Amino acid sequence: MQMETRKLNMNKGAGCLMLIFSLLFFLLLARFLYIQVTGQVHGQSLEKWAEAKHNKKGVLEAMRGTIYDQHGEVLAQDTSAYKIAAVLKGDGHVKDKDLTAEKLASVLSLSKEEILARLNKPASQVEFGSEGSNLTKEQKDKIESMKLPGIIFTDGKTRIYPNGDFASYILGYAKPNDQDVLEGNFGIEKTLDKYLHAENGSIAYKGDARGLATGNEKIVPPKNGKDVYLTIDQHIQSFLEDAMNTAAKQYEPSMLLGVVADPKTGKILAMSSRPSFDPNKRDISYFLNDPIAYAYEPGSTMKIFTLAAAVNEGVYNGQAYYQSGKYAVGNTEIKDHNGGAGWGSITFDEGVQRSSNVAFAILAQKQLGFDRYRQYLHKFHLDEKTGIDLPGESKNTILFDKEIQKATTAFGQGSTVTPIQQIQAATAIANDGKMMKPYVIDRIVDADTKKVVQQTSPEEVGKPISKASAQKVRQLLETVITSPKGTGTAYKIDGYSVAGKTGTAQIPGPDGKYMTGKENYIFSFLGMAPVSDPQLVVYVAIKQPKLTDTEYGATPLADIFKSVTKNSLQYLKIKPSEVKNPKKLAEQENAKVPNVSGQTMAAAKAALEKAGLTPVLLGGGSVIAQMPQSGDSVLKGDRILLTGTDNKMPNIIGWSMRDAMNLAHTMDLQLKPSGQGYVTEQSIQEGTAVKKGDVLEVKLAPPLEPQPEAEIQKPPGT
Repeated sequence: MQMETRKLNMNKGAGCLMLIFSLLFFLLLARFLYIQVTGQVHGQSLEKWAEAKHNKKGVLEAMRGTIYDQHGEVLAQDTSAYKIAAVLKGDGHVKDKDLTAEKLASVLSLSKEEILARLNKPASQVEFGSEGSNLTKEQKDKIESMKLPGIIFTDGKTRIYPNGDFASYILGYAKPNDQDVLEGNFGIEKTLDKYLHAENGSIAYKGDARGLATGNEKIVPPKNGKDVYLTIDQHIQSFLEDAMNTAAKQYEPSMLLGVVADPKTGKILAMSSRPSFDPNKRDISYFLNDPIAYAYEPGSTMKIFTLAAAVNEGVYNGQAYYQSGKYAVGNTEIKDHNGGAGWGSITFDEGVQRSSNVAFAILAQKQLGFDRYRQYLHKFHLDEKTGIDLPGESKNTILFDKEIQKATTAFGQGSTVTPIQQIQAATAIANDGKMMKPYVIDRIVDADTKKVVQQTSPEEVGKPISKASAQKVRQLLETVITSPKGTGTAYKIDGYSVAGKTGTAQIPGPDGKYMTGKENYIFSFLGMAPVSDPQLVVYVAIKQPKLTDTEYGATPLADIFKSVTKNSLQYLKIKPSEVKNPKKLAEQENAKVPNVSGQTMAAAKAALEKAGLTPVLLGGGSVIAQMPQSGDSVLKGDRILLTGTDNKMPNIIGWSMRDAMNLAHTMDLQLKPSGQGYVTEQSIQEGTAVKKGDVLEVKLAPPLEPQPEAEIQKPPGT
């Protein structure tokens, strides 16, 4: 009985096993048939799986072209970057969102709240926008060390600019597009994108069961971008950037710009402006490259080219006299920048030094003639773009329809020009008459073959003046810096000779009228050094700087110009100028006062002017006394006071303290001065009869052109 029971149980067990195996067989058969019919396993195509198993593909990454300075220093290049993401659902998701947000906020440029808002999104995975892209390896390593569940990274490339905010408006920036390919978006990165652009390659091959290559690889090689070499010199650019950063921080201007060029070739060695941006952060809010895009009334730097035209035409007589202060062009009156008081009858050389609007209006109208002057504006290309190889160069406006517009253009008001136009025109002065086109792109090179694809050569675009005229103009502009009467004394550089011209331009307000106030001007300086053979042309300008009571527009500019120019000349190994023979220099600058006592005022005036001095006639008849005395040694152009009968008070606005003291001594007046520099106000008005012991109060200010350079008014009665 037991045997039968055991046998029955065994049969039942065997039947169950057969049933189980039968079911498994039919399940496997059904699965096999399903796979045969559908070609899928767990929703995945077996064909695609097999292709992936045996057909291998890979990306061969290409490098975007590198941007270098002229000496091969890197200004922009590719580097590895990382993108961060957070897994919110499934395996390895974020466990503690609050802690994760707090930790990530210490590395990313996002607040804890902003990160938490992303982590709370109803998605399986989230990214963190631009703040979570282009992370450095240091940032990635720091986050990974926090061991945050659910935080993952993907590899990529980004563009870095090693010097940060450095020549930003020249370089521009590149960033990944939707296909994660770096693409130029601004500046040279954009305009030269067709050269800099890189295209990734690929590799495809058949693999065995282990994925190893079995031959017959198909390779599409990557196409690296071309390298770009600029004319920028990293050292000179650094000198400019550092000086401008200091000035921008101290004076908080609405605009600040600087350009340094090689006048022999037209190469731009440095160019910068404020406001600016860091291309690594792309924190840009202002999209104009002001040195080439901002056309404004330049002020007295324009006088350089009016002077050059007059010298080249042979109509400039520096020792000829004219009456400064006011000058009528038609029904409109032009005033000198000291309120129209002028400096009396002075030579044109002194007018250049003092930046007299009247002198340059006379040169343009009477000496040159407006038609001939207009031809020189064209010869200097001041009426057209330079064609510099940078994006965004603006057109300017030369106003030359009315007589008054023609006169004001001669001293820098009304008409507009860009800084780069002035740089180009100034190369003719610095380069012995040859005007060179400015350029920034030196060459483009194939990164793989090292073959030069494109080379820019210096281009002479005109010769507006002769070599002799250029040398003469530089000598005259040097006196703007060296003469005590010059407006550019603040720009002297120890050891180096400088030629240049200051500028103070008025700013049109929203109502169409010129703005007023001490700070509402564009102050500028255009200089070159050394004078005998200029190696650099430098232009600096500042708009609406915040100044103290004792500061003027030249204060920040002089600091920038002197620092940049001296450091650059020393870096270029330009030796300091030799000290001139003091005896010979004294012979050139000094004059002996002749004895004119007893002569008629007319005869005395002629004798003093012949000696290169400036006579001031205080009375009529014959000369009773003179100051300084006969035989005294004075500077050429100095005032000689002549008393006669019926002496009256002269206009002394613009006089030096020494001249005011000589006047008080000559006329027996009590002088009460306040301030330093040159007379801006006098208590006894011009033409007033004075008597011994009268009190003369004068206010003085430095000669740094704090007032507008061009003040135009209609004369009374018109």
